[in-house]
Order: sequence, then structure tokens, then C-alpha cells
Amino acid sequence: MLYHVLYPFHTQLSVLNVTRYITFRTAAASLTALAISLILGPWMIRKLREAQIGQIIREEGPVTHRPKAGTPTMGGLLILTAALAPTLLWADLTNAYIWIAVLSTVGFGTIGFADDYLKLVRKTHHGLRPRYKLAAQVVVALGVGVALLMLAGENLYNTRLIFPFFKGAIPDLGWLYVPFAMLVLVGASNAVNLTDGLDGLAIGTFTVAAVAFTGLAYVTGHRVLAEYLLLVRFSPAAELTIFCGSLVGASLGFLWYNSYPADIFMGDVGSLGLGGALGTVAVLIKQELLLLLVGGVFVIELLSVIIQVAAFRLTGRRVFKMAPLHHHFELSGWSEPKIISRFLIVSVVFALFSLTTLKLR
Repeated sequence: MLYHVLYPFHTQLSVLNVTRYITFRTAAASLTALAISLILGPWMIRKLREAQIGQIIREEGPVTHRPKAGTPTMGGLLILTAALAPTLLWADLTNAYIWIAVLSTVGFGTIGFADDYLKLVRKTHHGLRPRYKLAAQVVVALGVGVALLMLAGENLYNTRLIFPFFKGAIPDLGWLYVPFAMLVLVGASNAVNLTDGLDGLAIGTFTVAAVAFTGLAYVTGHRVLAEYLLLVRFSPAAELTIFCGSLVGASLGFLWYNSYPADIFMGDVGSLGLGGALGTVAVLIKQELLLLLVGGVFVIELLSVIIQVAAFRLTGRRVFKMAPLHHHFELSGWSEPKIISRFLIVSVVFALFSLTTLKLR
């Protein structure tokens, strides 16, 4: 919005010419998101307490979590507001990529909101039934997949699959790319959701991934850098740098209040929304497979749950003391701050390694 208002006057006021640069608008969006998060955080925490919107702790969960009962939740509303408002302020709103990312994030966030709301109404940790939640995620992901297919028809996108470490791509997937994109989005949203079990864990690891995707989006949309790094270039993808920058700023602001011991939790509205955002950016910039590396911690958490469930059903035994993996370490005697710190270190390593793949082709 501000971009469309300010840039037309750059001929009268030369300083406004800076608004055409992606780097400037990304920095502005990130700082705006950070400010919104930091300023509105105390107000939201107070309002959630007044409304008695507090976390409900599972009986079968670690006993160390019981003191967290009643901590304000649904803080994801703050994250999404702080991320989406600056995106709409600073991004080019004629860009289809921006609208796909925004609407996908809102869609997944809405599913999470419904899940959180039902938990509060029922006074239990059971929200939406799993099959209904999955069905809703599939519907949102299908919408994104169809939108991508339409963009491909206008030569603004392609449905090829890009492999890290390799220069080429497999033959065009065509309409089969739609179910593939759906798998990426649903998987990403659920993986972030499963990681949200310790103070600052999900938002911290997400911030690292968002920083990595900010850089990836920028080089994907940059003519010289994309050609140098042998990337598939889509010029509209450059605007996603602003979206990712907003996610970084909003996440850092929320982490201020969500760090151990947390004053507020993001809830499913935050974890599903952020996971959906990450998956959407990954498919838009053709880094779907690299998402497995960038979000390595999320993948490990998701796999730990899959392994635990499969092993128990097949053998009647559990591989981990509790899943997701961070709970296993809790029950192994690791302190919560230590688990969070070490997972963050691992996420940074994954992100750095993923960025090296851009040159190793």
C-alpha cells in the first residue's frame, strides 16, 4: 500500500525512489513487523488474561509443563497480524505471489484458530477432530496448488521439480505438481505445529528458517544472482523477500515474550499459520525439496512422531520416551532451556548448510 502511494511521487521527491528497491522495503517491513509485535505484545497478553484464554496442559504430558497451565495462548494472532500488515504496506500488491502467500497463511491460520477456539470452549486439549483438521488443510493447500498451476499457464511459474546439488530438473510434473505442492504445505504446517511444545522452540527455529528463505527469495527474483547460481528465476518471486522479512520481524518480536519462561504461547493459530507460510514460500520459489534442509528441525520432529506411532502399532513398543523428539529429551533429564538452545543451534546449522547448496551445483 505505501509502495503504491509513495513511489509515484519519486520524480518530485527523489528520496522516494528508494521505495522501488526490494532490500529497502524488506528492511522497512521487517522493522515494522518487529515494532508491531513488541508494542502490541503486552496489550495482547493482558487482553488474553482478562478473557481467560489460557493454555490447557495435557494430563499425559511432561509434569514440568503443568505450571504452564493458564498461560495466555493464541498469540499467533499477534504474529500473523504483525507479519501480514507490513507485507500489505510495503509489498507490490499487484504481485500474485504476494497474495498467494498472504491468503495461504490466513487459511492455515484460520484452521489453527478454529482448533484453539474449540479447545478453549471444551476446556480440553482436544480441538478439531484430526480428520477435519487435515481435510481443511488439504482444501487450503489445494487452492494454492491450483493457483500455481494457473500461474504456470501464464508463464509466471513452472511445475518442474528442482533438486538441491543438481543443475537440472526432472520433466515437468504438470497437474501432478498440485498434489505434490499440497503435500509440502500440509507437511510444513503440521511439522511446525508439532515443534511448538517448548517456550520459544517453534518460533526460534521458524525465525532461522524464515531468515534463510528471505535470502532464497531474494536471489530467486534477482536476475544476476539467479543466473550466477543457476536458479530457476521468476521475477515476481522477489516480492516474497518482503513477506519473509515481515515474518522474521514478527517472529523476533513474539520471541521476546515467548522466550523461556513464556508470557504467551502462539497456539495452533500461530504454528499452523507459520508452517503454511513457510511451505507456500518454498513452492513459490521452487525450493520445495530444500525446505527439508532449511526446516531440518521441523522434519526431525515430524519424523519422530511418525516413527513413534508406526513402531507402537507394529510392535507395541515405543522408540522414544515421548514424541515429538523434544519431549524425549525432557524425559531424559535435559532442562527446557538446554533443549531449546541446542535445537536452535541445529536449526542454524541446517540453514547454513542449505544455503551452501545454492553454489554446490
